[in-house]
Amino acid sequence: MYEDYKNILSELKSHSHFRVLKHFADKDEKFIYYKGKKLLNLSSNNYLNFADNVQITGEFLDYAGKKYSLGSASSRLLTGTLPVYDELETLLADLYGKEAALLYNSGYHANVGISSALNKKGDVVFSDKLNHASIIDGMQLSQGKFFRYPHNDMEALENLLIRERENYNNAFIITESVFSMDGDIADLEKIVELKKKYNCGLIIDEAHAFGVFGEKGLGVAEETGLIDDIDLIVGTFGKAVGSMGAFAVGSGVLIDFLINKSRSFIFSTALPPINIAFSKWIIETKFPKTLKNRRRMLEIAKNMGGKSHIIPVIVGENKDTVDLCEVLFHNGYFTLPIRPPTVPAGTSRIRLSLTCEIEEEELRILKEKICESTLVKQAE
Repeated sequence: MYEDYKNILSELKSHSHFRVLKHFADKDEKFIYYKGKKLLNLSSNNYLNFADNVQITGEFLDYAGKKYSLGSASSRLLTGTLPVYDELETLLADLYGKEAALLYNSGYHANVGISSALNKKGDVVFSDKLNHASIIDGMQLSQGKFFRYPHNDMEALENLLIRERENYNNAFIITESVFSMDGDIADLEKIVELKKKYNCGLIIDEAHAFGVFGEKGLGVAEETGLIDDIDLIVGTFGKAVGSMGAFAVGSGVLIDFLINKSRSFIFSTALPPINIAFSKWIIETKFPKTLKNRRRMLEIAKNMGGKSHIIPVIVGENKDTVDLCEVLFHNGYFTLPIRPPTVPAGTSRIRLSLTCEIEEEELRILKEKICESTLVKQAE
């Protein structure tokens, strides 16, 4: 058995696929300390710089005091629901104008639990091909059928709906709003049109848009004015909020169904109350003050050639991608190679993830080094 595993690991190493945990000395908002160097961190999802922020942490602890424990010791359906959980769910439902909300332990828990529960036998899901692995895993665990349409290809999606929709009972279209590896944005207007035309439910994963897009930071659905047309919106606290956990907002019927059928919710110990309180505190007190910085961050991304705050630099081969990360490391930037199976073979890349305190001038040398590199096939 162990020889088999060793052979698989050796094969990964030979193709520059092998992954290792990196041990950082410290993190400080937009900076990370690694191998004796202070680096601009371009591999974080800490979009609003709330995580690793000493001032923010101090403010919260002054507010929270000793009110919240560090462990829930139970699932939500046993003894894991305290007032702060209900308060956060009510806050989220009110912000989105939805009937109800449900907290999950992570974005992965949310997507796996939602896709596997809602897609029952006789039902179907139509999913963007570049949707996150958690959505794919949820579909694979479901008893229903699923189809993956080419990325952001609305004509292909409609052709699938024409061909397959009438063969199933309930149908859902699922897409990310801001795609985690390409940084591009789903055509929500067209997807809503197709959802209505072919009588589908619509689930939007706003993991990378929550806290960044929209006047209130509610995501692309808010930015496009389409919140009311979406049946279930998923967001996370582990990115822009700087906390941990995730949520879904939608109708009372859908949320009640998930409470009863979503296994990742039912069989998980609830997040610690202090994390729930921190997420609520950030959304209530800090989100309203971030609009200017969020807009500036997106403008810098646009100037860098990005469609959002996530900018892919497509290199192609695994080793070339690793080598370019090393070049950038020696110039003061922390980046990571994104390789298959996270992205399709032949599209290994550096995923530049901006945060709102990064200045455009801080990216000047990075841009120069990428443009100078003979390794890069395409820098979007």
